[in-house]
Amino acid sequence: MRIGMLTGGGDCPGLNAVIRAVVRKGEGQYGHNLLGYRHGWRGVMTGESIELHVGAVRGLLPRGGTILGTSRTNPFKSEDGPGKVKATLRSDNVQAIIAIGGEDTLGVAHKLSTDGIQVVGVPKTIDNDLSATDFTFGFHTAVQIATDAIDRLHTTAESHDRVMVVEVMGRHAGWIATYSGLAGGADMILVPEEPFDIEEVCDRLTHRHQRGANFSIVVVAEGAVPAAGTMELASGELDDFGHVRLGGVGNRLAEEIERRTGFEARTTVLGHVLRGGSPTAYDRVIATRFGIEAIDAVHEGDFGVMVALHGTNVVRVPIEEGVERLKTVDEKLYNTAAVFFG
Repeated sequence: MRIGMLTGGGDCPGLNAVIRAVVRKGEGQYGHNLLGYRHGWRGVMTGESIELHVGAVRGLLPRGGTILGTSRTNPFKSEDGPGKVKATLRSDNVQAIIAIGGEDTLGVAHKLSTDGIQVVGVPKTIDNDLSATDFTFGFHTAVQIATDAIDRLHTTAESHDRVMVVEVMGRHAGWIATYSGLAGGADMILVPEEPFDIEEVCDRLTHRHQRGANFSIVVVAEGAVPAAGTMELASGELDDFGHVRLGGVGNRLAEEIERRTGFEARTTVLGHVLRGGSPTAYDRVIATRFGIEAIDAVHEGDFGVMVALHGTNVVRVPIEEGVERLKTVDEKLYNTAAVFFG
């Protein structure tokens, strides 16, 4: 069987580990032929591809990014995009495709699956906001990077008597902010799920300083929003999937904290640094297990499914279950973190 593979959306640590696993078992044990499409769904539409074989994936396990490249192209936003996808697959004699990506990439995969294309999905997002799976690979690496940064900022904040605002990724869900803030001992964590009142934030920080602390750490997800009427944020342009380009809440937050409390405040925006570099051991293992399960599903003719982590088991679920809703931060987890606020 000739099988196509693509990586879409934002890059994250572990993508290459999935590619390696699919090729190693797909070619090495099943004898399938693998084709990698460049730059996500855009490459499928334009027919831009590379041959994947065992020799091409050597050394990929610890390597960040994706050798296939990626994009946020949505075929359903392009003129006859789905038709171009089908034409490319016919031309390349590709019988099935493995799509590795988040809600947008897999949302496209689900639509194409209902239109007759044989697809298997692999969930990828550092935001960890895909439903039907406990964790997505890349998330734990991003949390570790953020936690390391918060640890380092503690000493600088304390030395300068400052409030340090750390902005991390998290458009609709605050998993990275909550996990890294809890692990790093943050004094406030602001997430998209809980609109924040800037006055309450400042009151808690003031209370902390009145109790003898001379510094504070505030971790904020990029998608965190203030309660209506409490603070204004700038809006950005939209991508192909209708998402606003985020970034800037950390700077606005620091400005307001300094203005309202008189405490010197500085911002560190981690942003894309969370996506880069080598994946942790945990993410290498999960990504490898996902890749193996994905190629097993294709070999068995089990299409329209997404591989997922349930507890310690890798299972298959309908792609629709993975993209039908966002997985937001559990209230009990956030309340655990909130014990340490202020």
